[in-house]
Amino acid sequence: MSRKTRTDPDLTQPDLTLEDLMTQWPDTIPVFLRHKMLCVGCMITPFHTLYDACVEYQLDMADFVAELESAIKNPKHPDRSTQDDERP
Repeated sequence: MSRKTRTDPDLTQPDLTLEDLMTQWPDTIPVFLRHKMLCVGCMITPFHTLYDACVEYQLDMADFVAELESAIKNPKHPDRSTQDDERP
């Protein structure tokens, strides 16, 4: 069984919470903000899924997932993990 990588997520997983999504792929946060969604920093993100958010904000799930996947595959900020490891 192959495991999804950080850059190849399955955003349609029914148990993927918004908190997990934004933590694992922070480049998705601007997508939420562009849609004027209040999910970023919301106390409900540990419990809501993409489906819940799309229903709440009346968004087409397929279109929204496509935007999120594009943000993940084309990050605006390169992974800084190596730079972070070098800090004291």
